[in-house]
Amino acid sequence: MMFERRRDALALTGTCLASLLFYLEVSSVPVILQDLHMTLGADFKALQWVMNAYTIACTTVLMATGTLADRFGRKRVTLIATVAFAMASLGCGLARHPDALIIARFLQGLAGGAMFLCSVAVLSHQFPQGAARGRAFTIWGMVGGSGLGFGPLIGSWISSIAGWPWVFLIHVPLSIVALGLIGSTVRESRDTSAATKRLDMAGMVTLSLAVFGFSFLITQGSDLSSSWIAAVASGSVVAFLVFLLAEKYSTHPMFDFGVFRHRSFSGAIVGCIGMNVSYWPFNVYLPIYLSGGLGYGGRQIGFLLLAYVLPYMLAQPLGEMVLRRFQARVAIPMGLAIIGIGLLVLKVGSSSAGANWLAVLPGLLLAGLGIGLTSTPVTNTTTGAVPPHRAGMASGLDSSARLITFAMNIAAMGLILIEGIYASLKAHFGPNVEPSTLHSLAEKIAAGQLTVAPSFAGSDQAAPFARAALIHGFGWVMLYGGFGAIALAGVSFLTFGSTRGTHRSENNLE
Repeated sequence: MMFERRRDALALTGTCLASLLFYLEVSSVPVILQDLHMTLGADFKALQWVMNAYTIACTTVLMATGTLADRFGRKRVTLIATVAFAMASLGCGLARHPDALIIARFLQGLAGGAMFLCSVAVLSHQFPQGAARGRAFTIWGMVGGSGLGFGPLIGSWISSIAGWPWVFLIHVPLSIVALGLIGSTVRESRDTSAATKRLDMAGMVTLSLAVFGFSFLITQGSDLSSSWIAAVASGSVVAFLVFLLAEKYSTHPMFDFGVFRHRSFSGAIVGCIGMNVSYWPFNVYLPIYLSGGLGYGGRQIGFLLLAYVLPYMLAQPLGEMVLRRFQARVAIPMGLAIIGIGLLVLKVGSSSAGANWLAVLPGLLLAGLGIGLTSTPVTNTTTGAVPPHRAGMASGLDSSARLITFAMNIAAMGLILIEGIYASLKAHFGPNVEPSTLHSLAEKIAAGQLTVAPSFAGSDQAAPFARAALIHGFGWVMLYGGFGAIALAGVSFLTFGSTRGTHRSENNLE
């Protein structure tokens, strides 16, 4: 018994490390974009691609990975994905041209998405039930969340000491450690009936193409001509329709639509979407707001990020308690509602005259508390709503909901931020300046370049009007995230239905 507990603890450590590496590559890269501009000569569009290539790639492999993991073994696929992640990270660190870095980032995203998805399936099998399962997913969520929350500080610290390549290269030795822990302690698991089934290649290919197309359209649509937009949109829709037909008529479909008949699973998936419409994508932009909008330096930003991340980490055990006491139908909608209220409170505080850290602290604390209450119940409910042999499929759906909405809302919040800044600039300068000039300036301000002094504004006025425009743009983003989380809290509550209905659906799953 003692040996099994030690083995499970090491397996949890390795799986959490893999999840941490995945999330760090989302949040630590934005802080080195200026270094990439200076050393690689990357322009604004190339820098956008450095960020978007990773998230787009993550979304294309999710369901395919879940199916392959069910068939060939979750541990085996996790190990392969971790090796690929280490190699791609090495390629990122060695890149000396923007195009090479973008390609390496895409490969890193493919491997990272597979690694992240498999970590959910591995934990579902390693900790199948009871309090141990709840603790495992609580710890896993806390570690992953710390990667997103502290990524900007970690990336800034590494780049200032060793240079930007080490923001990527550090993942190579860490991946080796994760490989050792996972390889020696994780118990292999698979769908025992999968070996006798044909791979649903049509489903895997068409879904991957559809997800890639939609993600590409949202993240890069503003740079495409109308004909290209129409072509990509049409191709994505066709791929998705073919996917639906393939799943309907396949004898062994990859996507089990029947699982959505269970209200507990569907309500939790809405919770996945709600978290990634609000808290997590906003977390990527938060350092820009604290730096450019409030004028704080690295150490001050670090303390304010603690106000956002620590409540998330500390509230996760509370979220598990709420789940056990009141069930998911209360825990998940309540958590989403608190996230939304937190972002709206943050909007009010940031709009006050002379806003400082005290004005934004209540909103940060509330949003962090809300995500902590939501995260563990969501993961526990989705993975616990299916038989253990379908854990790969369930984790694929869970991770698809997370990463697809995360990638799309990073792009959506970026677009809203730019449009909010543009609206502020247009109100300030009126019709005297060309819209294209203001849009270009808005993009630079959104990236944190507040000292850009256009010819129509004096250099002494550059930073003040840029900061005011940035705060205005972030106000739009906070409203989007706040109202989005509250609306999805309502949808989730209605999806779960009554307590009696939730019990009935859960009993049917057992």
